[in-house]
Amino acid sequence: MAAQRGKRVTVPSALESTVSVVTGAAGGLGRAVVGALLARGDRVVAVDRIVGDAGEQPGLSWESADLTDAASVDELFARIIQDHGRMDVVVHTVGAFRGASIGESAQDDWPFLLDLNLTAAWWVSRAAARTMQPAGRGSIVHIGARNGVEALSGSAAYGVTKAALIHLTRVLDSELRRSGVRANAVVPGLIDTPANRAALSPETMARAVSPEAIAKVIAFLTGEDAAPVTGAVIPVYGTA
Repeated sequence: MAAQRGKRVTVPSALESTVSVVTGAAGGLGRAVVGALLARGDRVVAVDRIVGDAGEQPGLSWESADLTDAASVDELFARIIQDHGRMDVVVHTVGAFRGASIGESAQDDWPFLLDLNLTAAWWVSRAAARTMQPAGRGSIVHIGARNGVEALSGSAAYGVTKAALIHLTRVLDSELRRSGVRANAVVPGLIDTPANRAALSPETMARAVSPEAIAKVIAFLTGEDAAPVTGAVIPVYGTA
């Protein structure tokens, strides 16, 4: 699917302003990350498959793209560079969850989760590396999952695809760190979302971490104070 230009808001900004790209920006975590990066003064390009009535804020523009399609991702990154002149941060929040053991999994669980949890991350990582490495700067953050670090039962395809995403982040680090580009992964456990609140008990959700708290970790990780940090896999489990 070819990418289509979403609703755009053009706001005069200093050329040196940080340009941050957030994928999955219409989701709960994505919106929190967008808010955190806008609050520190970034120009933010928010990306999702369907933009719709995304709303307008100073410093924010929206783009639509199918991130599981290589050509769509390459076109997206080319547009961002054309419109903003630079790209300093990429935070990839796209992902999906389905719970089932290996034996109980449905036939389409594996390809569905592989596409959303790994293939999209691969194309975004490739486009980010091709954009940032020649510039000699940049920060890439992927969103892993506790299931990708620990062998937990009941969500096999999800855990395996998230484990591969974490390894992708480590490979990115090994390839890019000498060029000045950093790659890190933030690894949530249970996130406080409406879907999780509907599915889980209040006692369980009392230990969940808010999207805004995770977004603050991501904002720090992509900022100047975290400049020495690369190749890290950072848990944000809370007390769950």
